[in-house]
Amino acid sequence: MHQKALLFVLLAAGLLCVGLVPTCRAQDQNQDEDADVEDDLDLDLDLAGTEDDDELDVDEEAPPAPKAPAAPKVTYKAPEPMGEHFFAESFDRGTLDGWVLSKAKKDDADEEIAKYDGKWAVEEMKDTKLPGDKGLVLKSRAKHHAISAPLLRPFTFDSMPLVIQYEVNFQSGIDCGGAYVKLLSETPGLDLDQFVDKTAYTIMFGPDKCGEDYKLHFIFRHKNPKTGQYEEKHAKKPDADLRSYFTDKKTHLYTLVVNADNSFEVLVDQTVVNSGNLLKDVTPPVNPPAEIEDPDDHKPEDWDERPKIQDPDAVKPEDWDEDAPAQIPDEVAVKPDGWLDDEAEYIGDPDAIKPDDWDEDMDGEWEAPQVPNPACESAPGCGPWKRPMIDNPSYKGKWKPPMVDNPNYQGIWKPRKIPNPDYFEDLQPFKMTPISALGLELWSMTSDIFFDDFFITNDRNTAERWAADSWGLKKAAEGAAEPGLAAQMLTAAEERPWLWIVYVLTVALPLVLIIVFCCTGKEKKTTTPAAEYKKTDEPQPDVKEEEEDEEEEDKAEEAKSSPGGLALSLTRFWSFPSSGTVTVWLIFLQLQRTRVMKKRLLLRKRRERRRPRQKR
Repeated sequence: MHQKALLFVLLAAGLLCVGLVPTCRAQDQNQDEDADVEDDLDLDLDLAGTEDDDELDVDEEAPPAPKAPAAPKVTYKAPEPMGEHFFAESFDRGTLDGWVLSKAKKDDADEEIAKYDGKWAVEEMKDTKLPGDKGLVLKSRAKHHAISAPLLRPFTFDSMPLVIQYEVNFQSGIDCGGAYVKLLSETPGLDLDQFVDKTAYTIMFGPDKCGEDYKLHFIFRHKNPKTGQYEEKHAKKPDADLRSYFTDKKTHLYTLVVNADNSFEVLVDQTVVNSGNLLKDVTPPVNPPAEIEDPDDHKPEDWDERPKIQDPDAVKPEDWDEDAPAQIPDEVAVKPDGWLDDEAEYIGDPDAIKPDDWDEDMDGEWEAPQVPNPACESAPGCGPWKRPMIDNPSYKGKWKPPMVDNPNYQGIWKPRKIPNPDYFEDLQPFKMTPISALGLELWSMTSDIFFDDFFITNDRNTAERWAADSWGLKKAAEGAAEPGLAAQMLTAAEERPWLWIVYVLTVALPLVLIIVFCCTGKEKKTTTPAAEYKKTDEPQPDVKEEEEDEEEEDKAEEAKSSPGGLALSLTRFWSFPSSGTVTVWLIFLQLQRTRVMKKRLLLRKRRERRRPRQKR
């Protein structure tokens, strides 16, 4: 009885805990929404300020000095490029030497935001796990940013692949903005001081997000060999879910590989998320169609596109009555017995009284409100009886000639095809315009976007070595700094105190159940009749038969105490839905072990008591 009461109390406590969880989560969500509203207000104030105010806002928005990180388990060492490469930048010198800030203005923007006056800085991440590792940080919100750097030498698309990779960390998340790079085309008039959105580029690659639209761009500009004009070609969208790369606030490695056989691969953290062929998997396609519709061709006036027409030889039958009604009275129907023809279905309420303030000159003649006639309650109906209406079997409706095949049908008209005057066939779109610089031309509503370890090469192994010496260290440091399970649980409980209820019940409930089911039973003290037998007592059963029975019982007990029996007990126990922690496992095993030892000791005592009787 006590066990049932205890189980009932524990079950009620568990249900109460489950009921409190949604409410507490809702409170946490409301707090998060309030914080989002405050962030939006701050953003509006930033946009409303002048240029001087913007500089002040940048200073105010600067994050507080980061807490001193714990002693890192991974020591940072600046990567050294090895092998053939065209660009390598780790920013570990702490300066922007070699980079050029744009001084231009956007042509199609308001004067207040047309300048490329967004701030850049070289610094460590706010919550760095690898002290000494610096990168390029976009510092301003709601600003245009443009910065670029020349390659060591131009990259020419010939027989070697293009490999570009770099790292991005959205330290403050991302609302709307990009973190992509542009590989600027080698042109005679390229001036990095005037780098703008319309500056010619060969490839654009990298992450971009606005709202709930998560993108990973790979765009290349293809030159039409006949017209000399360039057209953007967009690679198909990745099949992978990109959301976590924008929201987890971790450093991710973005890699693009374009091979001389026109194949391409897009990788994130050295895992392929998109791949295809430049001839098949881009929009619009590289090569135009060989034939096009003639723009000067027009459909003839006598062109007949009707597949069916009304039969011109059909004649309306003489017995076709178009005036016949769709429904007619049912002549077979009979008025039910007891129908009250002289009684109205509704009558004036006899108990109604005209209000004292009723003015017939203003309100008209007063009439009692209508109520159902009580005389009709027991009758099948009241008022004049009418035959019910039924469908008219002779009704045919408006006559129309039947439809027949059109002997003059010519099909759906389409303009004739003519050779495409702009047709060309480029079977090697890989051979793009050479590139001579790398640039970042971005607009972002979120600051503190961290870039690092840009690398351009024509050898994939060289790029992988650079990644191992740069991004590989970050990944190892972030993994070493990850808190253990216990620390994560404590941190979560500090932010949401109601989790302590869940923790306590998770541990206490299985523990109490173990005690209830395993430790409350008491071993009954058993004595054998032969042990208390006296000569003056009545004759006892044969000792040998009794010993055989006891041996069978002992074997059964030993089977329960054996590893197989213990496994069966464990299986039965762990089928209970409330258990599941390692601590409870250890406690249960210790209790089972103690129980087995007690049973074995009891069996040994029984055997010792039987041995003297056998000697007698």
